Amino acid sequence: MMHLPMFLMGRMMHFRLAGMAMGWDMVAGMGLIIAGVGIAAYGLLPRNLADQRAAAETIEISAPEDAALGWPHWRLMLVLVVALIIDVMKPASLGFTIPGMVGEYAVSKATASLVPFAALIGTVTGSVLWGVIADIYGRKASILLSAVMFVGTSICGAMPSLAWNIGMCFMMGAAAGGMLPVTYALLAEMMPNRHRGWSLVLVGGLGAVGGYFAASGLSALLQPVFGWRILWLLNLPTGLTLVLLGGFIPESAKFLLARGRDAEARAVMARFGATAVRHDAPPPLPAGTVSHALTGAKLIGKLAALSTAAIAWGLVNFGLLLWLPADLVAKGYSMAVSSKLLAESALIAFPTVFVCALMYSRWSTKWSLVTMIGVTFLGLVGVLRLEFAGVGSPVLPVALLIVGSNGIIAILLPYAAESFPLRVRGRATGWVAACTKAGGVGAQALSITALVPSMGVVAGLIMVPTIAALGLCAWFGRETRGRDLRLLDEGVAG
Repeated sequence: MMHLPMFLMGRMMHFRLAGMAMGWDMVAGMGLIIAGVGIAAYGLLPRNLADQRAAAETIEISAPEDAALGWPHWRLMLVLVVALIIDVMKPASLGFTIPGMVGEYAVSKATASLVPFAALIGTVTGSVLWGVIADIYGRKASILLSAVMFVGTSICGAMPSLAWNIGMCFMMGAAAGGMLPVTYALLAEMMPNRHRGWSLVLVGGLGAVGGYFAASGLSALLQPVFGWRILWLLNLPTGLTLVLLGGFIPESAKFLLARGRDAEARAVMARFGATAVRHDAPPPLPAGTVSHALTGAKLIGKLAALSTAAIAWGLVNFGLLLWLPADLVAKGYSMAVSSKLLAESALIAFPTVFVCALMYSRWSTKWSLVTMIGVTFLGLVGVLRLEFAGVGSPVLPVALLIVGSNGIIAILLPYAAESFPLRVRGRATGWVAACTKAGGVGAQALSITALVPSMGVVAGLIMVPTIAALGLCAWFGRETRGRDLRLLDEGVAG
């Protein structure tokens, strides 16, 4: 709030603040934000951590296989969709701020690309750090801490300096990067087993499409009036929205039990139809089951397949789709028209999320992923044709890219978690998640070094890992729908 007067002072110059001096109140406001985040983090920190973490290792929370979905499940899914929309919207909006930054700060696109590059480095850091935070603080507290940081990063909307924008963008990326895996973990612990796959895909897909639609839609609606800075200032109301939604987000029952909050844990489990067991070894498999151990070349091949798909997705989502707004503006489209076009493409992609969830749960987990990779490849072909033919509407190829990329990310992590044996499941899934960010870091490194070629050449280059992922997933991918995941472990015999 102490930065808003600076923003309003620039209204006669269409909110251009570059070169204006920062007052003492703005410096004090930045100090208060840092202190406030630290106090919030300390206040959320539980005590007796060593004993609590040791107790958590022997607790397993699971819902009955045939449990029905109730209102608590649906409400949780709805709240987490909204949380993911807000989360995805943050990095997605960066592409719409680059043209404004280039114009206001009089820098090259390569220099302005330091902003999304810092955000992506932040997401990599956040993905690792929030995994630790979620184990210590709990799922709910981790999400709320992200929301507090979102509120703090809204000051970038009134920052006259590009350097400060880059620094705060790292903070925003760290908060955004950590929320996605925490959300998946919380939902997986709360949903009945037979509903887990489609619910993860549906929530992840709606969050991804909704986030991109929100970013492009708000850019089209607000940027012509308030300039690019308004997309940063939106972190204030959206972050506060997440804090308010915290009242509807339950804490993990496993976290509560490990910390001796038994009454709260029983209430959560009763609401979601879950049970708690303590064990020293996994229960035996039913008689007559057959081992499907995934070892050696099969394991390495599948990890390579999913890693390649993750890298291709990162190149599309954090490279091509972030570069498109500026490229369309350079081709003569206005920023408003460019944002509207991308918003329309995201709207076209919206119904396909439900199709992805249906395909994943009713048809095939493996071939659902392969199909989404194929759709992304068709979008790249469309961009290539549009660039070199020079005619036609970009709506369809962009829509195919958004459909395919959102379908990939909605399916990829749930499929990875269901595809590897217990002994490497966490590390393998974490590696695949890291690869999604690695593709984006590589793409933005090209921006910083001013080596980004035309969109047609970019599309052609991204086709290489995309077609490789298509072939590798088709060859090494294995069906996981309805399969007992213990059958993937080595040494299991029927």
